[in-house]
Amino acid sequence: MLIIEDLKVRLGDKEILRHIDLEIKQGETHILFGPNGSGKTSLLMTIMGYPQYKVTAGKIYFKGQDITHMSINERAKLGIGMSYQRPPSIHGLKTRQMIEICSNNGADVNELAEQVNFLEFLDRDINVGFSGGEIKRSELLQLIAQDPDLLLFDEPESGVDLENIALIGNAINHLLERDIHSTTNKSKKQLLRERAKMGLIITHTGFILDYVSADRGQVLYDGVLACRRYPVEIFKQIKDVGYEECVRCAS
Repeated sequence: MLIIEDLKVRLGDKEILRHIDLEIKQGETHILFGPNGSGKTSLLMTIMGYPQYKVTAGKIYFKGQDITHMSINERAKLGIGMSYQRPPSIHGLKTRQMIEICSNNGADVNELAEQVNFLEFLDRDINVGFSGGEIKRSELLQLIAQDPDLLLFDEPESGVDLENIALIGNAINHLLERDIHSTTNKSKKQLLRERAKMGLIITHTGFILDYVSADRGQVLYDGVLACRRYPVEIFKQIKDVGYEECVRCAS
């Protein structure tokens, strides 16, 4: 469903991503680890189509279409959505209005807001005066309304207290359909066939792994992808030996 081939990206006069190859199949969720400044957010912004991230080589395909040079709104309509680490505050635009704009199916805004305990914030300007956890829940609510097929999460646990992180983790699992059939004896292949949603989650701390199950993990270090393994194994290796050694010994 998402295929990235030999991607190179520049931001200004600096090459920030080099030879990126990535495939996320239908129903899969991938975790992306990496130190600050390694290019993780840049990769998500490139997939989302932000024009300041210039693709200088390679291709991005989604649902069989070449989206390498599509605009952000075209990608959103095709079914890509993103939760940002530091989204802006928007004065004069109510959260309720934004959810109505995002909604693909005309769902009841109040019912959607109840899923992330956000009813009391619907008539406030977007993110104005919100805490870190409230901003994350606002982002998740917009994604719930949009209901995209590919969900990009930039450090969803960042700035979130313990009271909110479980709620956020449960909401992400729901968005990715990873709470469906979780108590059955069906095989992994059967579950993947039944899921339609795909996810790519950036984490720096690894805390989100306590709440969200994932199929694959990779490390992005100095603009290069390496270390394709099960996410929990990668995180343990990072804690034990650090990012640089992790890339050197496991790529």
